[in-house]
Amino acid sequence: MKTVSLAILSLCFGLCVVALSQDVPNQAPRKTQAAAGAQLTTIMGTIQEDGEKLRFVTDQRAWNVDNPETLKGHEGHYVHAKAYVYPDKNLIHIAEVKMPTASETKKNDMR
Repeated sequence: MKTVSLAILSLCFGLCVVALSQDVPNQAPRKTQAAAGAQLTTIMGTIQEDGEKLRFVTDQRAWNVDNPETLKGHEGHYVHAKAYVYPDKNLIHIAEVKMPTASETKKNDMR
């Protein structure tokens, strides 16, 4: 009886090892925004509506936004955003957007 139980336990262990080893390639880390070469940056600017497109305009340049749905409702506002910036593509990906606090106004940002 002990031999049969040990054989069944060994078989179950072996099958678990095989099953888990087949899932390892599926668990490989996915390429994220940060891994693609961009870092999460804090940026402040105005949301400008350009027809159907929304642009994020700072004092230095105007950025195309690859996920404009995050900026809906902020058109014309000066906002504080966390974004992945791709300067070579003139593109940003907005991770978070919020209205600035009183100390983060546009006038204070220009100093």
